Amino acid sequence: MRSVGAAVFLFLFACFPARADFMNALSAYDAGAYGVAFTEWRRLAEHGDVDAQVALAGLYEAGLGAPRDDRQAAHWYRTAAERGNVIARLNIGDFYSRGRGVGLDRVKAWYWLDLAASAGSTWARDRRDAVATCMTPDQIRRAEAMASRH
Repeated sequence: MRSVGAAVFLFLFACFPARADFMNALSAYDAGAYGVAFTEWRRLAEHGDVDAQVALAGLYEAGLGAPRDDRQAAHWYRTAAERGNVIARLNIGDFYSRGRGVGLDRVKAWYWLDLAASAGSTWARDRRDAVATCMTPDQIRRAEAMASRH
């Protein structure tokens, strides 16, 4: 029985080396080696790893491992959000609501926050509702139309 478990583990490890690379980067991050984490997550992010895209965006947002760059953070949050990541959706929505790294756009903010809220994020729901208080009825209709097409 032990050899079957080991075989399954080895199979999964061999099939998902990117997950091991992600975890290595996470260990580097936890140890304060932000440059190492940045380098690894960037490589993974560029190859489509959604979790690495979110992690890389967070490093750019905080200025860890690379200079703070809200435009790059927004780029990576949007990339992961387009692939369905809820954390990325709420973060890019918040960026649009504040004009951080992107132009201030309450319609896009509402849209992304609504998608995150639809996945159960109460923070995103509350933020979406706060953004709506600064929107015209036409902007809200446009945002709702965008969300309904998703």
